[in-house]
Amino acid sequence: MMRNGSALYAQTRAQGSIEGADRHQLLAMLLDGLVDRIAQARGHILHKDVPAKGSTFRKAIGILGELRQSLDHSVEPTLTGRLDALYDYITRRLLHAQLHDDLRALDECERLIAPIREAWRAIREPYLAELAQTKAKA
Repeated sequence: MMRNGSALYAQTRAQGSIEGADRHQLLAMLLDGLVDRIAQARGHILHKDVPAKGSTFRKAIGILGELRQSLDHSVEPTLTGRLDALYDYITRRLLHAQLHDDLRALDECERLIAPIREAWRAIREPYLAELAQTKAKA
């Protein structure tokens, strides 16, 4: 019962965060969620929890799909093309890690996504400043 209440609280909190988030925050949540799922996958591999491992990898790969769909290739085609290729590669490495319980592949995925995640966090302030400037002009 307590576990169900805790899960319900976490779900409600996450839903509230999503509903009040702007586009930048939503992408940050996806990147954070991906890193969390990779860490969870590592734990499930180490504890040999096959059902949880499958579910966690499915969620991580789903997040990568959302990240790929969020790319606007008309804005910066070179950059978005590279991000698309990176997300595709990480997806394939996650599939490999899942099939072979390969912790090194998970480490590689974390190393690859870390600079993207940090860069996204770093542009939050300029994004908000530009947003405020746009609203002020309107």
